[in-house]
Amino acid sequence: MFGGMGNMGNMAGMMKKVQKMQNDMKKMQDELKRKTVDVTSGGGAVKITMNGEKQVVNLVIDPAAVDPEDVEMLQDLISAAFNEATKKVDDMMASEMGKLTSGLGLPPGLF
Repeated sequence: MFGGMGNMGNMAGMMKKVQKMQNDMKKMQDELKRKTVDVTSGGGAVKITMNGEKQVVNLVIDPAAVDPEDVEMLQDLISAAFNEATKKVDDMMASEMGKLTSGLGLPPGLF
C-alpha cells in the first residue's frame, strides 16, 4: 500500500544531492574567477596573466620584441600567449569540475 514512499525518500535524497552539487558548483565558479594562469611566449617576450573568467588581467611585452619592421611577429606572439592562456583556464576549469562531479557516476563529457 505504501510501497511508493521509498521512492519519495530516494527522490528527496537525490534533490538534496543536486542542491548540494549546485551550491558546490557556484562556490567553485566563484573560486575559479579569482584564480589566474600565467603564460609566456617568444621566450618571455610576451607575458599574459588571465583569470578564470578568461579576462586578461595583465599583459607585459618586452620592449625588445617591439620591432616596427616586424609587427606581425609581435601579433603572433600575443596571439600564441592568449590562446595558451585560454587553454590553461579551460584545463583548470575541467580539472575542478572533474573533482566536483567524480562521485556522481556521470558519463564522460557530460560536464
